[in-house]
Amino acid sequence: MKSGPSFARCLSTAALVLAPLSWAQSPPNAPSPGPNNGLEQMARDFLQPALGQSIGGEAGVKLRPEVVMGQLDSRLRLAPCGAIEPYLPPGTRLWGRSKVGLRCVDGISRWNVFVPVTVKAWGPAWVMKSNVPAGETLNADHAEQTEVDWAAHPSPVLATPQRWIGHQAAYPLQAGQPLRENMVRAPQAFEAGAQVKVSSGGAGFSISVVGQAVAAARVGEPARVRLPNGRVVTGTVRPDQTVSIDL
Repeated sequence: MKSGPSFARCLSTAALVLAPLSWAQSPPNAPSPGPNNGLEQMARDFLQPALGQSIGGEAGVKLRPEVVMGQLDSRLRLAPCGAIEPYLPPGTRLWGRSKVGLRCVDGISRWNVFVPVTVKAWGPAWVMKSNVPAGETLNADHAEQTEVDWAAHPSPVLATPQRWIGHQAAYPLQAGQPLRENMVRAPQAFEAGAQVKVSSGGAGFSISVVGQAVAAARVGEPARVRLPNGRVVTGTVRPDQTVSIDL
């Protein structure tokens, strides 16, 4: 067999041609598919139709959902299963930090696992423009409208200015914070000992009487009032600073 220069050149040319093909088919350090990738994709596919029912709208505001999928423990090794059923655990809401259940319904081992997910709900909200001390009354200049994740905190977003203008900061507020229900409180309607009008009514009648407030109260909160006959009644403080009692 000859091993002259022409044969060596052929081997060199073949090596140059085959090397790129070998690199394309088996790139070094290529990540191998994880053992649970299929389960996580199954959980994601299950979420898509469920999201429309969960966050189609809050307080009449159309929200834009975003899902951030978590991962199962990479060390988890599950027995083979012929049928896997995704589901939402009882009481689970697709809002903020949540989870999707996956259970084997046809296999030697009936395993059950949970895939962590974070569901974001983007929509318009009012965000503080500057720091505000506790007790300060908010006005229209204190906040501006922008898009935030409504699901980032359990307390509902105050979607309209009417729900926070004229209210007081419940605690020190920071610039950039979206206004939520737990951040504001209604203004105080009256002090303890103040003369308060109490009203009630029903079908075809209404009654009112002036009593004395047992304690200070705010608009929308329950208030106790002592009537002239000494009886103490409880009602809800209205914006006009009267106390309404439901019969």
